[in-house]
Amino acid sequence: MTHLMENWKQMFKRTSESSMFVSKRRWILKTCGTTTPLKCLSQLIKLASLNGYKIITDLFYSRKNFIRPEAQVTPHKGFTEEVSYLDTLFPNGRSYCLGSMNLECWYLYTFSRSDMKLSPGHMINEGVESDPDQTIEILMQNLDQNAMSVFNKKNILSASDATSMSGIDKILPNMHIDDFLFDPCGYSMNGINEKGEYMTIHITPENLFSYVSFETNVAMTNYRNLINQVINTFKPGKFIVTIFANKCSLAYETMKELEVEYSKESHWKRTDMQCCNFPSYNLLFAQYSYNGKNNCSI
Repeated sequence: MTHLMENWKQMFKRTSESSMFVSKRRWILKTCGTTTPLKCLSQLIKLASLNGYKIITDLFYSRKNFIRPEAQVTPHKGFTEEVSYLDTLFPNGRSYCLGSMNLECWYLYTFSRSDMKLSPGHMINEGVESDPDQTIEILMQNLDQNAMSVFNKKNILSASDATSMSGIDKILPNMHIDDFLFDPCGYSMNGINEKGEYMTIHITPENLFSYVSFETNVAMTNYRNLINQVINTFKPGKFIVTIFANKCSLAYETMKELEVEYSKESHWKRTDMQCCNFPSYNLLFAQYSYNGKNNCSI
């Protein structure tokens, strides 16, 4: 562990390649490279049970198709292997592939026990149905190299300089930010606001395989301005947006904003869009590519 940050609603821990967020009812692990996040699940379930949390109501495991699948190790050599591993822990789990299987796609494994009413012994003073929940993730590739130059130690002295010069601190200004600049290049940041909402960014700036992931659970009635803020900050050549929202969330109905084609003046062409309805959540998946116009907004 390289850093710990917390407030009264949520705790964040950063390791060299991963970010972990822990709140009363939710655990999130965001990782990259060749780490093996699924291997921690058995021990995590045991620890949760020892602390009185014996029932998992929802589980989501998702990732984009690997840039270098040959570098991965068991149980992450392929999505089929990942599903087989998860099925041993969640017998009623379901797997999905969104997007084009022979081009760019996004994998999802989900498990839900939303029909089960939890007893006070399983959940302490916190109702399941009345808890709004939403997550937006933006996965970007083919980034502008001028924008990426900020995340190289040859050009920037500190992580805080990279955060301010790139404009990351302006995406969600109310976040308390913890940032890290890797040697020789690479960057990650995590933020928590006073409401306990989080934001996390991981950046691989190298030209041949540049990649940026952005994720937050900040509640909004419309995510279009946030998406534009993110893509204008990093200037990708293509990107994927996923939005999860449960029925209590402000974002539950507003996901339809990405279901329409945008005007001909748009900087982006939507190449794919899919919607899924799960027992507790709606999911929207949309993929965009650069079309050479001058307007940088969707």
